[in-house]
Amino acid sequence: MPVFTTACPRNCTSTCGLRVNVEGGRVRSIEPHPANLATGQGVCLKGLSYVERAVSPRRITRPLLKQDGAFVPVDWDRALDLICEELTRLKAQEGPQALFYYQASGTKGLLNGVGMAFWRLFGGCTTTYGDLCWPAGLEATRLTLGDNKHNAPWDLERARLVVFWGKNPAETNVHQMDHLARALDRGARLVVVDPRRTESAERAHLLLQPRPGTDAALALALARELVLREQVDHAFLAAHVQGFEAYRERVESWTLDRAAEVTGLAPELIQRFADLLGSLRPFTLVPGFGMQRYTHSGQTMRALLALPVICGQIGLPGGGWSYANLQTQVFGHLKDPLDFYPPPRPDGVVRVGVSTARLGADMLAQEDPPLRAAWVERGNPIPQNPATPKVLEAFRRLRLRVVVEEFLTDTAAEADLVLPAKNLFEQTDVIGAYWHPYLQLRQKVVAPPPLVKPESEVYWLLAERLGVDREAMERDLVPPGGEEAFLRRKLAPWPEITLERLAEGPVLAPGAEEVAFADRRFPTPSGRIELWSDEARRRWGQEELPGFRESEEGPGSPGLEAYPLHLLTPNTKNRIHSQFGFLDLLRPLEPRPLLTIHPEDARIRGIRPGTRARLFNGRGALLLTVRLDPGIRPGVVSVPNGFWLDEGAVNLLSEGRETDMGHGAAFHDNCVQVEAAP
Repeated sequence: MPVFTTACPRNCTSTCGLRVNVEGGRVRSIEPHPANLATGQGVCLKGLSYVERAVSPRRITRPLLKQDGAFVPVDWDRALDLICEELTRLKAQEGPQALFYYQASGTKGLLNGVGMAFWRLFGGCTTTYGDLCWPAGLEATRLTLGDNKHNAPWDLERARLVVFWGKNPAETNVHQMDHLARALDRGARLVVVDPRRTESAERAHLLLQPRPGTDAALALALARELVLREQVDHAFLAAHVQGFEAYRERVESWTLDRAAEVTGLAPELIQRFADLLGSLRPFTLVPGFGMQRYTHSGQTMRALLALPVICGQIGLPGGGWSYANLQTQVFGHLKDPLDFYPPPRPDGVVRVGVSTARLGADMLAQEDPPLRAAWVERGNPIPQNPATPKVLEAFRRLRLRVVVEEFLTDTAAEADLVLPAKNLFEQTDVIGAYWHPYLQLRQKVVAPPPLVKPESEVYWLLAERLGVDREAMERDLVPPGGEEAFLRRKLAPWPEITLERLAEGPVLAPGAEEVAFADRRFPTPSGRIELWSDEARRRWGQEELPGFRESEEGPGSPGLEAYPLHLLTPNTKNRIHSQFGFLDLLRPLEPRPLLTIHPEDARIRGIRPGTRARLFNGRGALLLTVRLDPGIRPGVVSVPNGFWLDEGAVNLLSEGRETDMGHGAAFHDNCVQVEAAP
């Protein structure tokens, strides 16, 4: 049975190296690739489910045109002719910027950049800025350290203390748990900060459950304790840090009692956390993406990052800040052809006018020209972006909606024309990662179904029909079968990285560092770590020093008295956002989202476990089955994201808000009430 090297391109932290067994033109089994030291321990259930996903009867395998409210199959000539007719009319009558191009991060790869290249050759489009996932934390890290990189995943095994702050890798980064286990077996301690008691906390020595959105207050109080105890690294601060004296003054007022009042934590618990930070070195602080999905989360992330900074933990084996490792982004951002921080500006061709966080409202607000058509690929924005009702309204006002998809998602169901997408086994590409330092080959191992065309081929065929200049096409696009030549051109500046080497297994990115910042060089304006950042004020209108502000929407906020509970919408183990959950292998594990609530919050509302309850606020409502959990903080409820509209999509209740920096989405600023269903 032939065995091929490939890699999972999904928007998941791990980006696993894989070995794929192929027989009879079909993928038969999937194994971990041992050469990827970050993920070689095993393949998650989602990865194993690719065997089913590739041949699922629900897969879209030919173009679908909506007629009289129902989809009917059409051939490619008709599909492409319809698209070209509409694009030609749109460009002539209203201008190319009336076309909205929405690309998300459902899969990673260098070939993703072909889409924007096509729309530039077309004459332009309107597109998004910002990102749903992690930009507030990216920008907070860049402002402080100058770059987003961290120690290799296996370096965690050298830490004496690991802090998971708002991160639940047992569900969202399962391979990190292997490296944590080795550290703990060697005597390390684990602290978990999370309003929920998750599986990741099962081996924790200390669990703190602050009120959601108050993490900056906790970090400021910890910094004060470390300063008072003289447990900061003065030599490191003097040599490499800007703004420590000002930061020392900032934290002076954050006593244990003040922080306890804000966070809802006992002062003794905060003090025990400070004891561990002060006595166990090296330590690694690992914040989760959910940590920066609040209105003021950029400043929160800066406050968290200040803790390893003042303790001199940056640039040490086993130490540091482990948030985003973009060392593989040697080609630019592999996840997104347009950098989202600093956000791109209009260039006369591409109108970057729609905030991803405010997708529906900003789509509706576009003028001169207004949006008339949309092209969506690698994403399912209707249930996944904030304010789902507004996103639905915006898409339904368009004259033409084209969605490129493998399955009939909520967004595809709203389309006028659905084009079948290739899967990861059907086209060769090169992918990076944002946790480990490997470049990997996503190798073509089987042929696609007869009527499935890779997106790059679709763009080439459209360009031919639209009469795009041939020389420009050959420069910027990829002809059918031309993927390898395109990739070789991209790899040419790095002779040590070839398709042949990548076909053998993962390759470390050029210049990859096992210990980030070991040279103590920080590409900030001052050349030092910046606790004081002038750019925070200049670019984002935020204070130069990190600090605490209450979230825009939280329990007790004016006008929200009727909604006393804070809703968290975390990722869930067997889905990558809205992907995978419909497969037969995975659906029985979590067929519907559950509403997790503390037993006392349920008792006072007359809600019993296993019954249905109504979760609602002024924006929407869901009927969900209740799960009682004494491990969740009272006053907090949790419903996982990633479910489709007919299952229970939590963004029916969310508001489209941006974070304080990075143009992220403040999903977790969301107050609700729960009542027993009649």
